[in-house]
Amino acid sequence: DAETQNPTLFPVPSPLCPFNSSPLCLFDSSSLCLFVSQSLCPFDSSSLCLFDSSTLCLFDSLSFPPLKALKTDIFSRVNRLLGDDATALLSQKKVILFGVGGVGSWCAEALVRTGITHLTIVDADKVQPSNINRQLMATTLTVGEVKVDALRKHLLTINPEADVRAIHGRYDAETADTYNLNEFDYVVDAIDSLADKALLIRNATRSTARLFSSMGAALKLDPTRIAVAEFWKVKGCPLAAALRRRFKKEKNFPARKFLCVFSDELLQNRGEENPNEDKSIKSLVNGSLIHITAIFGFTLGGLIIQDITKRATESA
Repeated sequence: DAETQNPTLFPVPSPLCPFNSSPLCLFDSSSLCLFVSQSLCPFDSSSLCLFDSSTLCLFDSLSFPPLKALKTDIFSRVNRLLGDDATALLSQKKVILFGVGGVGSWCAEALVRTGITHLTIVDADKVQPSNINRQLMATTLTVGEVKVDALRKHLLTINPEADVRAIHGRYDAETADTYNLNEFDYVVDAIDSLADKALLIRNATRSTARLFSSMGAALKLDPTRIAVAEFWKVKGCPLAAALRRRFKKEKNFPARKFLCVFSDELLQNRGEENPNEDKSIKSLVNGSLIHITAIFGFTLGGLIIQDITKRATESA
């Protein structure tokens, strides 16, 4: 009709649009979301989509239920399993996640989909083509974007009311003092850098937050060898061994015990290194696969969810 053919456009972001805050997204006075290209529309084979002569995709957000009703449905299966107390506690706890790559991005996904609504994500990198094989927010459309910004956009399409804070930066000796870890209930370490990882582990174990850490997830193929253990009991992981050597050499140890996700499998790279790899991020690039990194991330998220559920049960 005339209204859809000649809409009045307003560049207003909407939580229902998967391209939130993108120049691709415009909304007319009827709350119709217009995508510039038919190929970009996530509903291109759905009855929700119409295409005019200019190949504009009209996405009718009014066909969705109100956000409050939608939110109730989103977490209905969580509440069904865990109960009211745990579901409520999940929405109250604050989590900070360092590193949103192949492990951290999937941890964030698990947390937000299960009801964590206060999440801070920290990473200094931008999406690279080599990230696409294993990182949640990395697609051909997000290459070049700041990782935490791309991930935040995605997470808000799951729960638009979530408080997801994106920090584009590193956790290192120069920036550590800018993070008050005591403000959080949980700290997730998914950092690659040995020095930065050691620093975060020391500081997190001296805070009031509970720490969960990922050991090395590269050079692995067998998902059945992924396990959880206390840091000093992790075996067969070169990264854990390097951290222990560093702590002993510097005589500066973690203040308390903490759980780690790890695998004792260690394969060799069989292919050639990509000459286009950005060496400013890593000097040594190892192969890694999504079914391993995602399990690491989901397990980290699961440890937090399990701990919150346990606390809810104990306080009931």
